[in-house]
Amino acid sequence: MLKLIGGLLVVSATGLAGWAVARVYARRPVELRLFISALQMLETEITYVATPLPDALDRVAQQVEFPVALFFRRVARELGQQAGCSAREVWNRALEWYFPKSALVRNDLGILRGLGNNIGISDRDDQGKHLRLAAEQLKMALAAAEESASKNVKMWNYIGLLGGLIIVLALY
Repeated sequence: MLKLIGGLLVVSATGLAGWAVARVYARRPVELRLFISALQMLETEITYVATPLPDALDRVAQQVEFPVALFFRRVARELGQQAGCSAREVWNRALEWYFPKSALVRNDLGILRGLGNNIGISDRDDQGKHLRLAAEQLKMALAAAEESASKNVKMWNYIGLLGGLIIVLALY
């Protein structure tokens, strides 16, 4: 009986570990879609409505879903509170805070950091160009992330369960 319980615990633990890795692969395309949508909203707010940057970021945070809303809410709040800090500094600080909690990879971070280097320093038409460019780059990353997710989600789920079964069989 004790062996059965131990075997179930091993299979459960490895299955959960595989599921956790698979979940990261599945979350990345979702976050990229949310960022693309948020950047399109931000472009509209800046170029067509001519909303000041902190207000535009706050409006985007209200419209976009979790977890990307947290990032935009933090940028908007810090930009409104921190006199003397540039939008670039606030954007990059928020990225450093957000990145470890997200499913994004370094390439995605590089795209968003590149946008942050140009946000808030030029006229609204130029801002729109930078936002469109970042959205297009994220769309390419999204295609790669969807392909990676389709390959890896099932694989990691199976590796978790089958790895546990192999361990149990090897021990008994």
